[in-house]
Amino acid sequence: MKKNILFLLVICLVASCATKTKKPEQRSKLLKGFSTYYNTLFNAKDALNSEFTTRDKGHKDNFYAPYIPILTYEEQPLGSDLGQSEAFAENSMKMAEVANRPSGRGNSGVPNIPGGPKGNAPDRPDGEQGKGATTLEIAEAKALKAINKYSVTRNGEEKNKQIFDAYMILAQARIYRGKSLEALDALNYVFTKMKDDKRIALARIYQGLAYDQIKDYHRAHETFAKLKGEDINKSYAKLLSIYYSESLLDAGKKEEAAKELDAAFELNSNRKLKSRIAYLRGQVLENLNQNDKARESYTAAYKYANDFEFEVKSQIAIAKTFNGKGDYAGAKNYLEGISKKGTYGSRKNEFYYALGLMANKAGKKDEAQQFFRKSLFEKVSDPQIRGLAYYEIGKSYLDKNDYIGAGSYYDSALAVMTYEPSKILLKDQSEYIKKISKNYYLIKKNDSILSLAKMDEGQKTDYFTKYIAKLKIKEEKEEQERRRAERSKGFDTGDYSANSIFANSSNAFEDFGVTTKGFYFGNTGTVSKGTSTFKQVWGDRALADNWRFSKKMASIEDMKNEALGVTSAPNPRRFEPSYYIEQIPTDQGKLSQLKKDRDTASLGLGIMYQNYFTNTPLATKTLYDLVDVKPEEKVMLQALYEIFAMNYEKNPQASEKAKQILLTDYPYTSYAEFARNPKNKSFVKSTEEVENEYKKAYALFESEKFAESKEVIDQTLQKFPKDALVPKLYLLNAFNAGKSSGKEVMILQLEQIALNYSKTPEGIRAKEMLVYLKSDLSFQATDNKGNAVPQQPAGAPVQPNAQNTGVPQMNNGKVQKLENISTQTLNMDPAPQQGNPAQQQKNKKSTETKPGSKAPPRPQ
Repeated sequence: MKKNILFLLVICLVASCATKTKKPEQRSKLLKGFSTYYNTLFNAKDALNSEFTTRDKGHKDNFYAPYIPILTYEEQPLGSDLGQSEAFAENSMKMAEVANRPSGRGNSGVPNIPGGPKGNAPDRPDGEQGKGATTLEIAEAKALKAINKYSVTRNGEEKNKQIFDAYMILAQARIYRGKSLEALDALNYVFTKMKDDKRIALARIYQGLAYDQIKDYHRAHETFAKLKGEDINKSYAKLLSIYYSESLLDAGKKEEAAKELDAAFELNSNRKLKSRIAYLRGQVLENLNQNDKARESYTAAYKYANDFEFEVKSQIAIAKTFNGKGDYAGAKNYLEGISKKGTYGSRKNEFYYALGLMANKAGKKDEAQQFFRKSLFEKVSDPQIRGLAYYEIGKSYLDKNDYIGAGSYYDSALAVMTYEPSKILLKDQSEYIKKISKNYYLIKKNDSILSLAKMDEGQKTDYFTKYIAKLKIKEEKEEQERRRAERSKGFDTGDYSANSIFANSSNAFEDFGVTTKGFYFGNTGTVSKGTSTFKQVWGDRALADNWRFSKKMASIEDMKNEALGVTSAPNPRRFEPSYYIEQIPTDQGKLSQLKKDRDTASLGLGIMYQNYFTNTPLATKTLYDLVDVKPEEKVMLQALYEIFAMNYEKNPQASEKAKQILLTDYPYTSYAEFARNPKNKSFVKSTEEVENEYKKAYALFESEKFAESKEVIDQTLQKFPKDALVPKLYLLNAFNAGKSSGKEVMILQLEQIALNYSKTPEGIRAKEMLVYLKSDLSFQATDNKGNAVPQQPAGAPVQPNAQNTGVPQMNNGKVQKLENISTQTLNMDPAPQQGNPAQQQKNKKSTETKPGSKAPPRPQ
């Protein structure tokens, strides 16, 4: 029996060793899938998960960017069931989407990861790759290895279902490395070889994401919209709603994105996701100026928030969207109440900032400023909020035209702000304010000097006597404060030395910086050393807010005095009126230069008000004040032109005075031409009434009644400034000017027509006329002394000097009139034509004639 058993065992051993070699494609699909997971794909999945964990830990929301991302990298991506729980499989990771997203979609606040999906940046060179790029490379390499080694293709179909997971990992790794086109190639294999797989909808979602990242929004939205019309897995639908809404936002379709975010909010049950979706929806609605709906969305974000930071920022967002009409007192009491509860107390500075925003919306400006200042005195929890509080205070100074004060707070805001786009914008505004301040205080200083120079000796003495009396009171008050501070220093006479009875007391203060015990300020050596170190680092500083920022300017008042040239060092003769009177210039040349500098600064100040801050009313007032003091002609013309140009469309009444001065005092300048013929942006269809008026004006022109023709045209232009015949009316007026005032004036008006209506038939004809007239006429402007004045380019405003009257002259001031030049000779037909400008353009060839040809038909 033992022999038989031994024989059977030998037979079984030989049979087991004699294995038959099979072709790879004949292996069991089950075993193949098993090997795929345990041999290679698991490592790819592990590398990808490692990348997710790293990015999740580095993620920090930037609430100051236009939009926050929805996903924060903590959920696992869909596409594989490799040991992940259902909760992890519910949502996907958007991997470094926000880290590399352009400014339109926000910024996560973490450093950009090489090759992020939005940036499509290339990988770093070997040896310089960061951890993120390395783990993604591992995931991609392992996925490729699994595909190459374990793929089973028969009859054009992939038989190993685990390969779908490999392709999803491959596609994700490539998307997150910025290789979206290569990811699309990988997905195309799934669409052709595994088109019947139940998970194909997931591949379509990543296809849409890849299209979105290469900015092919049309295909991305087409892919997402098609999936929304299909019956897909619920977890896929959740992921689709998130990616689709963010893709719409990337494309700038805010209204559609808001609707899709509504769907995403309803589909996703995870509290954190619902909170983030609601916050993003609030940001979108706020950008659409739908503040009431945005406030409701922010409230939902606060309701579902499971993160302390998110709760605080949601409350601030709710305050920002306060419409000013609601229950301000109730909202104020609520915010003040929660700012004192538990951990919220550490964010008082942020809540005070939010209260300031609400008070501003409610029209309580003074109360708002109090809240902003309270925010500055609280412990800093967010530097950006502190910077914004400085900015709001600075803006209040700007509203009062206190540019020195505004500039100092803007500089403080720049020093602490963390969000770069806000800093860039604020830096520009700060530079603008510095330029305005320079002009503003130059004007103020020169005005004071010029006013004093006009006084007689008695008035000067009386003025400075009063000034000295105020100065004495101020200095006496400062001396009293100094003495009080000196006395306070020696008030505490307690003995805190080592021999004091308090030295060994259990209630004594402990100096944690030294080995011996005792009150810190009782140790003179330590205090002396600390004072010396402080002065080495910071210098002498005034006890005031914002002491770290500037050594030279301890207060806003000091800054203003420096701008006005008031010295801070007391002069021994400062109580003598003669000391100040001696400094007032008496030389007429110096006084003229002071006035010229002041006028130039006033012109620049008015222009800066308009260009930098679009403060048209203040700009207009500043320039009219300049006009009233009668500056030199060059400055006067520029000021009048600026007033007219910034007001003639939106506020014609404000521009009327400037227009009349230009037309009356400077009628032969290009500035006056612009006032007569400002550039129109659009025309309406020609009316029968305007056509009749044009015929009337033309008839008067034919009868050589040029003044009457001009009067008809001026009235018609004033009544119908946007009629289609406006260019033709101006052209006829140019002929009236040529006949009555001379070629020079006609050239000036034709240049303005060519500039303002360059694309109309009249503009083209004006250019042709200019060529003819300038070739026939050697034009040279001269000043009153007969000196030649350089001619301005065609269409450019004339810049006359102080001696130039602004009237172009020829032949020693004699104006040549167009007595012998007819409209036919000038190859121009100002005769009225029926129809709109399009018809006029169509008939252009038929109405133009060459010199010497038959004159064009006149109206019947």
